[in-house]
Amino acid sequence: MKLYPINAGNFKLDGGAMFGVVPKSLWQRTNPADSNNMIDIAARCLLIEDGNRLILIDTGMGNKQSDKFFGYYYLWGNDNIDKSLKKYGFHRDDITDVFMTHLHFDHCGGSIQWNKDRTGYEPAFKNAYFWSNDNHWQWATKPNKREKASFLKENIIPMEESGQLKFVGLPEEKILKNSELGFDIFFADGHTEKQMIPLIKYKDKTIAFMADLLPTVGHLPLPFVMGYDTRPLLTLDEKELFLNMAADNNFYLFLEHDAHHEIITVKHTEKGVRLNKKLALKDL
Repeated sequence: MKLYPINAGNFKLDGGAMFGVVPKSLWQRTNPADSNNMIDIAARCLLIEDGNRLILIDTGMGNKQSDKFFGYYYLWGNDNIDKSLKKYGFHRDDITDVFMTHLHFDHCGGSIQWNKDRTGYEPAFKNAYFWSNDNHWQWATKPNKREKASFLKENIIPMEESGQLKFVGLPEEKILKNSELGFDIFFADGHTEKQMIPLIKYKDKTIAFMADLLPTVGHLPLPFVMGYDTRPLLTLDEKELFLNMAADNNFYLFLEHDAHHEIITVKHTEKGVRLNKKLALKDL
């Protein structure tokens, strides 16, 4: 097995929204804001090369939305999926599976693109299956009013219409062992219904793709919960459970949204689970 970090692009989000009730005087120590109170955010995806399978975890925002839409997110940098794949000798047509941690636009928007004449939409990965789970799919296709702006129909419905959509099974507890993709999955419901956190065995290590359970290093303290989370008290419990498990078992946490830190490890301290080391995937 080989793993590759794939940068689908960088953007900015409001620091207050990213840290909920936590005062700016605290969160700006790790995530400094610009004059508009915006902080740096990445859409760092993960490519897994495993035998004949090439699995891409999440796909970023994509590029099919309007200039007005992207204007809200202050795009920066020159990274995109195609450039990142080419860097490692791959093309999007090589991808066999696209695994989406959840269907918010900044995680799945790159899965669907305009067709050639821009009259409709088509899969951006024509040879891949798109993986979600039944509970989250129902949640996303019949969205509550709070999340409706994050679940964009043009990102979601074309997956089903293409015939390329598949669902992983749901666990009896929090972790699905040895999923159809070959890795375990931790299910978390605080951010959104049945968000999926892949746990990948790699060189005798466990790589956890953290998605929105732990967006950045700055979110390590338990009360540092995003304002976007639909069930913040549940996020507290899920973070505590997961971070203790990560510290106990020396997980390597792959950070999707931290623009400046790719992987971290954590440790137990008197203040709770805190940062241990900062690394890059190539260091493993």
